[in-house]
Amino acid sequence: MEEKNHHHHSNKHGEHSNGGTCKAKDKDSDCTTTTTTNDTNDTNDLTIDPEKKTQDFRNYNNSRRQETVNNFYKELRTKMTFECTMEKREEHLQFNKCVMTPWDMLHYLDQVVDDSDPDTSLTQIQHAIQTGEAARALYPGPEYDWFHVTGLIHDLGKILAVNDKSKGLTGEPQWCVVGDTFPVGCQFNETNIFYEYFENNPDTKNKTYNTFYGVYEPKCGLNNVFMSWGHDEYMYQIAKAQSKLPEEALYMLRYHSFYPWHNKHGYMHLCSDRDLEQLKWVKTFQKCDLYSKSHECPTLEDVADYYKPLLDKYFPNPIRW
Repeated sequence: MEEKNHHHHSNKHGEHSNGGTCKAKDKDSDCTTTTTTNDTNDTNDLTIDPEKKTQDFRNYNNSRRQETVNNFYKELRTKMTFECTMEKREEHLQFNKCVMTPWDMLHYLDQVVDDSDPDTSLTQIQHAIQTGEAARALYPGPEYDWFHVTGLIHDLGKILAVNDKSKGLTGEPQWCVVGDTFPVGCQFNETNIFYEYFENNPDTKNKTYNTFYGVYEPKCGLNNVFMSWGHDEYMYQIAKAQSKLPEEALYMLRYHSFYPWHNKHGYMHLCSDRDLEQLKWVKTFQKCDLYSKSHECPTLEDVADYYKPLLDKYFPNPIRW
């Protein structure tokens, strides 16, 4: 899955000659994070909150975290432009921050809770374990161990929200790390939640980016599309370059927050046949990611004997973050 160059805008790492709109960093913003997805998984009662109904997830109208989520999406929709995405790719895809194993990074990530998530304020370790265990229950065979690992590590990119100079981390604002993702460089689709907030995004007035296809060709394939910058893209790029995970896992990592596509079937005009074949795996991952958000969870030490050897299998070397 390789993003190709588009016009003069970028090279492999998204280099761009102009400054963009991403300069300001909210250094004082809280680092807190968790994820979302849709569809039920009846096979794992231990990781599903039995009191929460399917239709109650991804409630963006009157959740208990409504004000926080609303403010978050207003900022994200306004500031995340094509230029910003190129800028962040150039900044973060050097993989020169620090070197740590994914297991150690899971412990480190427990500082984060997600302002974009209306469903939960669980820690990232809890959510990671729940997602991995949900995948393990849904596809228990050893031939699917890559799926279990993907569930465990899918949100590790949220370390970008942490401010820790000793790890090379500069504390990106939450809108640059979490939230639903979407293609940049083409017209914003109404399948995006809080679509109305795009009205103040500069790309809506840019003739290069505001047409149906924008800088892309019909059915060009999502591998040739630049996704809005965030933890999904960061972890996908790391896994693509440094892991032995299969293509199905890479699709899960890159598109698990691309709800306009896997949940609302938007942006199909950009999809290749391969994307449509892999969509079923992204939807399957969605079941494990969203509906596993309960308030009971084993600890990382409880599951260490299972996951640590698998992390070594798929990430044979410490990760260059």
